[in-house]
Amino acid sequence: MRILSDFTDIAPEDRGAAAAIGNFDGVHLGHLSVIDLARTEAERLCAPLGVMTFEPHPREYFAPDAPPFRLMNRAARAHRLQKVGVEKLYELRFDADLAAHTPEGFAQEVIAEGLGLRHVVVGADFRFGKGRAGDTAMLRELGERFGFGVTIAPLVAFDQGEVSSTAIREALSEGRPRDAARMLGHWHRLEGEVIHGEKRGRDLGYPTANMAVDGLHMPRFGVYAVKVDVLDGPHAGSYDGAASIGVRPMFGENHPNCETFLFDFKGDLYGAEISVALVEYLRGEERFDGLEALIAQMDADCARAREVLAHA
Repeated sequence: MRILSDFTDIAPEDRGAAAAIGNFDGVHLGHLSVIDLARTEAERLCAPLGVMTFEPHPREYFAPDAPPFRLMNRAARAHRLQKVGVEKLYELRFDADLAAHTPEGFAQEVIAEGLGLRHVVVGADFRFGKGRAGDTAMLRELGERFGFGVTIAPLVAFDQGEVSSTAIREALSEGRPRDAARMLGHWHRLEGEVIHGEKRGRDLGYPTANMAVDGLHMPRFGVYAVKVDVLDGPHAGSYDGAASIGVRPMFGENHPNCETFLFDFKGDLYGAEISVALVEYLRGEERFDGLEALIAQMDADCARAREVLAHA
């Protein structure tokens, strides 16, 4: 998959795609339905399958001091989009210039002339252009004027309501990763580089792979049964494990992170990229009377996680 960020400087071979347009935070079932419709058009037109998205997320751009809300960072989003077969990821820089485009200017200068897209697919609630002034009806009209096809994808719902990033955030905040997974179509994952921590887990007999979670929506703090993919390095592969997400009240920390213990693993993961899938919430964060009580609880957590993952 090729990742391109500048719509004003696109090579001829990267033009002419059929592309889904949106933010794709989480790449959930609703997003996948939009991408699948774009795939159908790409096959019909013998064109590459593309996705147009924005970095930073427009919500981050307009409200930089708001609490973190993203379900995945840009690398995790790209990784997921590649897995579903996207060939061209137009990850456009969202800045003052792009934000100032009128709907007509966006359709002409970005979609038609900049990227040369032959067909675009958007969700039924899609808005675009300065002040979100453009809607799907306007996009159809502009597509006819500037020479690209337009498909409007219906919103996806399941028994408990509409599939949306907001509903997924709510499920994660309440410690319901399985409900989030039903809307995502895959386990919710935290991805990033393994960094050095305080190495307390090693001293307790539970060495963990530590990962920063800055800028992301936080799942409910606590301990989870997880599936872990080590994405690169000599230990690349899939593992079961248990992860603690939170601020480690036992040790007086106050900055959230994710610490993951991989079952039946020995080795050094520092600098490796890992992907931690949240399967089941086991318990909340606790403060223990001493290290012996903490270790006993960790033993119980890992035993319970193994049981859950055996049937996941």
